[in-house]
Amino acid sequence: MTKFLFIAATVLCLSCNSAQKTPDITAIDVPLTTVRYEQSFFAIDTLRLDVSLQKLAGQEPLFTQDFLYNILATTPQTAVKDVPQFMSAYQLMFKQVSTQFASIKTEEAAIKEGLKYVKYYFPDYKLPTKLITFIGPINSFGNIITIDALAIGLQMYLGKNDPIYLSEEGQSLYPTYVSRRFEKSYMATNCMKNILDDMFPLQDAGAPLCEQMVEAGKRLYFLKQVQPNTPDSIVTGYTAAQLEGCYKSEKDIWSFFVQNNLLYQKDPSLIGDYMMDGPNTAVFGDASPGFIGQFVGYRIVEAWLQKNKAMSLDKVMRTPAKIIFEQAKYKP
Repeated sequence: MTKFLFIAATVLCLSCNSAQKTPDITAIDVPLTTVRYEQSFFAIDTLRLDVSLQKLAGQEPLFTQDFLYNILATTPQTAVKDVPQFMSAYQLMFKQVSTQFASIKTEEAAIKEGLKYVKYYFPDYKLPTKLITFIGPINSFGNIITIDALAIGLQMYLGKNDPIYLSEEGQSLYPTYVSRRFEKSYMATNCMKNILDDMFPLQDAGAPLCEQMVEAGKRLYFLKQVQPNTPDSIVTGYTAAQLEGCYKSEKDIWSFFVQNNLLYQKDPSLIGDYMMDGPNTAVFGDASPGFIGQFVGYRIVEAWLQKNKAMSLDKVMRTPAKIIFEQAKYKP
């Protein structure tokens, strides 16, 4: 089998081949109020639980419903038992979070910057006006979007070396290739992914691999436009070495897809090898990233944009992947 070269090269970035100028967003205002929900929640009086929960619901009625019944997965009938049990089990984590996340000003600023870019490119989109932090079960949500808020589960951002992730139970839920991203630096990108999913729900099931790769490339392009100052390793989820290796082996990667007649394959089990997260892409070796299809898709989108330089971000996102693939005539 052909071997592919995944080694560190010169530092490369996804936007190196783009001549686009970063827009000026300094005059754009996006109101964003931060709510430290975990502090209010862990302060409730479990001896007067009904009254305490009613008070909490009065402060944040929409999110409290989401938190109790979707994140904690309790019910009105079982909350009297489930809530105190959760608070007891996660009390130490709350103390850790209170110290580790005493301030989230850096992350808040990055999220707000992303929202400004979203407002610039999509002025009619109704942005969330709240940033809500919470602590949920370790096997629950890390980021969600609600009617008016972006909500962040701080239990998923304790740092890749936190013992809870490295434990046997933690690794069974989140292998190292996943938990290495449980860092503060990924917080803003994950919030922008929520925005992206809300604006452009992914609907590529049943499409051939080439179109699924382009759809992934479009989504990566969106994230790069609304986070131009974020390292590409954060936006892609690859390590810096993996991303550099992709550029170094770009021609060989493309040749593999072409020579093995994979581009028009629709078999989900086969497509998953290239379109799902993983420790690597098996055929490309241990040093390669999983979900390598998004890199190929992004490069196809870039090739297409070289022929459509004045294309708006909205038009890019709304152009069918089939058209982009056919018109790009990508050949690294």
